[in-house]
Amino acid sequence: MSNSKTVVITGASSGIGFGLAKAFLASGFNVVGNARSAGRLAEAKAQLDSPAFIGVAGDIAKPETARRLIQASIDAFGQVDVLVNNAGFFLPKPFIEYSPEDIQGMLETNLKGVVYASQAAAAHMIERRQGHIINITAAVALQPNIAVPAALPVLIKGGLNQVTRALALELSSYNIQVNAVAPGIIETPMHDPASFDFLNGLQPAGHIGRVSDIADAVLYLANAGFTTGVVLPVDGGMSVGKW
Repeated sequence: MSNSKTVVITGASSGIGFGLAKAFLASGFNVVGNARSAGRLAEAKAQLDSPAFIGVAGDIAKPETARRLIQASIDAFGQVDVLVNNAGFFLPKPFIEYSPEDIQGMLETNLKGVVYASQAAAAHMIERRQGHIINITAAVALQPNIAVPAALPVLIKGGLNQVTRALALELSSYNIQVNAVAPGIIETPMHDPASFDFLNGLQPAGHIGRVSDIADAVLYLANAGFTTGVVLPVDGGMSVGKW
């Protein structure tokens, strides 16, 4: 057991989630990472190379995985101080082309995963009367963009933006802060480098963001004691309005 704070991160084996794990470890946190693939999680653990990181593989869209994830954090480190609901995927395409499989997949990971992980973490945090829940949503849910047709992600991530505010109120009396970070376009393996010239032009800043930009925002919220119900865009101005 450690005296350090503990963060649970879903979708921690690559991209933003992996970058968050690195940033939290560098800030002295214990990190419990979840991913669907045990193999990819093992690779991430090897790269992080820290005794303060443990991995819990499983589908976060299943409530038993969420419960097992939180219990593993308690067993290893004594508590859960922060939950980062990062697991999810972004699927831009014309609205009429979304298939039933697309819809089900996004509902499973992007919606159910957040609900089950948050329920399990909140039950523990209510007992301790402290904690932080941080949702990773999307700037395009704040300001849709005709160049990025993504009505289905907007539907789900927009709902997560609103439930962030609702849960912030519901859990405020337990000293639990609930916030969200809404990334714009971030340089991750999801994006082909050949597309960067196009992607750079989609935000007023003139360039896409870095994973470290998201990590800085999440770390701020993980340590903020008087900030709750906030959806913080980290998007180079993409969500400010038409430009």
